[in-house]
Amino acid sequence: MTVTQDKDKIQDDNKVTFAETALTLAGKSKEEAQRTGAVDRADEQVEAGFAAQYKTINSPIHKAVWEKKVALDLFSSAPINPQAACVPAMKACLEAAAKHRDANTIYDANGKLSQAFRKDLATNGYFGMLIEPQYGGQGASVQHFMTFLGQMATIDPTTSGLASVHGCIGAVDPVRTYGNEEQKQRFLPRLASGQAQSGFALTEPNAGSDLTALRTVAVDNGDHYLLTGEKLFITNALPGHTVGVVCLIDNKPSALVVDLPAQENEQFQVVPYHIWALRRIHNNGLRFNKLAVPKENRLVPKIGDGLTVAYHGLNLGRLALCATAAGSMRIMLANMLPWAQFRETYGAAIDTRELVKRRIARTAALITGADALYTWGSYLLDNGYRGELECIIAKIFGSEAQKEVAIEYFMKTHGGRSFLGGHLFGDNVHDFLAPCIFEGEGEMLGMAFFKALAKDHGQRYFEPVGLALQKHKIKNFNPMNPAHALALFPELTNYAMWRVGAELAGPDKPDLSSVNSTLRGHVEYALEMLTKLPLELSGAMVKHQLKLADRQCRIALMSQHVQDTITMIVTSMYASRQGNEVTIAAADILCEDMKRRIEGGNPTDTYFRKCNKLADMIIEGGMASINGIHQFDILFPYPNK
Repeated sequence: MTVTQDKDKIQDDNKVTFAETALTLAGKSKEEAQRTGAVDRADEQVEAGFAAQYKTINSPIHKAVWEKKVALDLFSSAPINPQAACVPAMKACLEAAAKHRDANTIYDANGKLSQAFRKDLATNGYFGMLIEPQYGGQGASVQHFMTFLGQMATIDPTTSGLASVHGCIGAVDPVRTYGNEEQKQRFLPRLASGQAQSGFALTEPNAGSDLTALRTVAVDNGDHYLLTGEKLFITNALPGHTVGVVCLIDNKPSALVVDLPAQENEQFQVVPYHIWALRRIHNNGLRFNKLAVPKENRLVPKIGDGLTVAYHGLNLGRLALCATAAGSMRIMLANMLPWAQFRETYGAAIDTRELVKRRIARTAALITGADALYTWGSYLLDNGYRGELECIIAKIFGSEAQKEVAIEYFMKTHGGRSFLGGHLFGDNVHDFLAPCIFEGEGEMLGMAFFKALAKDHGQRYFEPVGLALQKHKIKNFNPMNPAHALALFPELTNYAMWRVGAELAGPDKPDLSSVNSTLRGHVEYALEMLTKLPLELSGAMVKHQLKLADRQCRIALMSQHVQDTITMIVTSMYASRQGNEVTIAAADILCEDMKRRIEGGNPTDTYFRKCNKLADMIIEGGMASINGIHQFDILFPYPNK
């Protein structure tokens, strides 16, 4: 995946963005408006790197919501090529991981991914999956790579996460996307071979979600920069590794590729701390004190700055999170079944109980949704789309689904044994929960989804109104006041014409013959919802006007409605293409759950019967994708069994 870097499209770094304008008009402080504007500008600069037909306003979601144009072929994905050149390396890596798992050598004595295992992965091409063959990599498509991560996660989710850190949000994507040819020739072969393993150093003690609070600086020192500052929560950060570092150069966010020294010294120290999540991968702080970094290691995008570099790889990371979550949920489901068959209450195994069957069915439904979303997002990225909206949905869904399965279904089904050392849940609960925070905390990311979706509409119809109010010095707008209405006549007329058109427009009616008959009604419902969503979103913008940014709970709810509607379409299309009975039944249950979350209400008896039927198929071995997954020993088995 590359970004078009057209000099004619370079964004003005001093341009006032829509977010900054809206916050200023809403009376926010100059500092808040400018800082929010800086983040918004970075997003626009990433957007500017994509051809017009692949920008967010022309994405499948944006067109479906605002234009009611649902091209079903863009809500599905083509099958991946099983003969692709990257497949043998992927197969070899999966076999190596299974071998080390069975030999209990994936982790070393300290509980970290072992050097022997990392070496085997490197030998088989693990670290070069996304890197082009001319630089020593496998040249995998995004769809191939994400499918591979989902498979690897069924063997070891931490190993899947390592590939994501290295290839998606580490140094690989920044160099591939923004590096010049000399930088690619210098860094990518080492990154592909695993000789250099990577991470990305963005977060600081004062700069988490607010990336404008950066304090790490790089000072010009002739042919080097002297890097000073501290980074926090950096995954895969060890002496000798290669990290992308976002810092300030001449007070401007910039990106450096830094080869960390092999040993700590006065200029570089690792800052260890105790962290529960991702504890099997080294997660450390990094402290720099005038560390010399060659100037030729600076990545200089033709569009944007260091924040642009950081933002670009996020969508890959979001898809990788969803793919890994799908694999992790498969492990939980595969280990729920033997326990449910073993555990008896009142003389019967609990896998005969309706409550447990619903948990099994719901888990399968969430796995199917995650599969559908990461496969779809990957397909769009491979075809040139930015995929901002689509990848956000995948990240939120995957992380929340994994949390739900872990806490509501897996833990509760296993009961007190869940908290034993050596139990899959007890040993991994923080890793199951951490994705809700990684790559953007879920509700915050949902608001970012809303902002990206509503931005063009706001710029077209609401920014002109706000500027007109400012021009005419109208503080409390009253449409019944003739003077107010006259002052804003052009702006209000423009919006009124859109509103009338939106209210009169009916749902898009694409050909649904390719949709399975069981799922067709869900797609029809989603298409009907798409006629209501623009009015709901725009109506909130009218009601709350410049104060909408402060209505975070309302924004989160509207965002969720859109996400659920789109997920119904994508999951139905995915399951229809898969064509097997279990996947279709799982998609049907998920879509019913989505519809109920939108409308409210309780499950019907028919819904529970569907759950029972799907659970029975899975118990009987009908879900092929969990067959063969490693099953852990049952802890404290009954003495008479």
